[in-house]
Amino acid sequence: MLSILDRYILKKYLGTFILLLLLFIPIGITVNLAEKIDKMLENEVPLIVVLEYYLDFTVYFANLLFPLFLFLSVIWFTSKLANDTEVVAFLSSGVSYYRFLRPYMIGATIVCIGALVMGMYLAPMASKGFNEFKYNYLKKGAQDRAQTNVYRQINDNDYIYVSYFNVKEGSGSNFTLEHFEGNKMEYKLSANRIRYNRKDSTYTLYNYTKRTIGEFEDEITSTKELDTVFSFEMEDLTPVEYIAETLSITELNTFIEREKKRGSSYINRYEVVQYRRWSLPVSAYILTIIAVAVSSVKRRGGMGVNLAIGIAIGMVFIFFDKIFGTMAEQSDFSPFIATWFPNFVFGILAIYLLRNAKR
Repeated sequence: MLSILDRYILKKYLGTFILLLLLFIPIGITVNLAEKIDKMLENEVPLIVVLEYYLDFTVYFANLLFPLFLFLSVIWFTSKLANDTEVVAFLSSGVSYYRFLRPYMIGATIVCIGALVMGMYLAPMASKGFNEFKYNYLKKGAQDRAQTNVYRQINDNDYIYVSYFNVKEGSGSNFTLEHFEGNKMEYKLSANRIRYNRKDSTYTLYNYTKRTIGEFEDEITSTKELDTVFSFEMEDLTPVEYIAETLSITELNTFIEREKKRGSSYINRYEVVQYRRWSLPVSAYILTIIAVAVSSVKRRGGMGVNLAIGIAIGMVFIFFDKIFGTMAEQSDFSPFIATWFPNFVFGILAIYLLRNAKR
């Protein structure tokens, strides 16, 4: 059963968090619209498409920055409780500091569950619409796909390579396909140029050569032009870099396993997205504890000092999250360590601040 204290703090916790979201999201939309409106007008984007984009933008924006919103909302209303000496009254009545924390942890659990559902299923759908809008209307042909030295394992037996692939034209140069049975190469296809035919999902190979490996001698066949079918499409050959953000957690797990077999160079990028969907919701507990420990003490400067401290800590957390995430995406740094390291560091900080606040 929740006591009056629990209901009072929990109401403040969730109410302030939702209020802060409702205040900041329109600001984010306004800033984004001011930045993009010229391109929208230039490309004559239909109003309904713009409205759908900003619906996706709202979910995308909320999912991306919810830890900071949560952190600031907890500091805001807890500082107000401290300034009104309500915290002192609670603790003076015989309530322990850990008991005082209980409604905060209940609120963090509710936010954590909501963030998990959003991150696993709702945010991927919003991310797809958000990124596709940018790709179709704002980037003017700029690509978010790998274009040079594309190497892929298509299945257990086939490996392909393209030195350059133009996604807009659906064509590539210096194409090769190698087919293996076990450790032995059975045949190798090569072409100076490959073109993807979107109408019927076929490929045309130019200056095509097939070399079949024989026991004593190889058999070579060649032709100037060949229409054929492969077991992969252009999206499999060069998936967009942001594709991991658009997949639900079950789809993402399957996709990552398939990409590992194909030798994708973006595995770290995909795994950062995968691990972050678990680490960000957990940060709700850590940031809540830090926010309470920082703001439950009445200070001379009032709420302004607590908010300044909170904003500084929040910015450092986001900085850590972005820096380590980028390191993992651009190098061999472990994506698991990169996504969980900020929680680990700030978890230690939360324990330290909590012990000092309790005293």
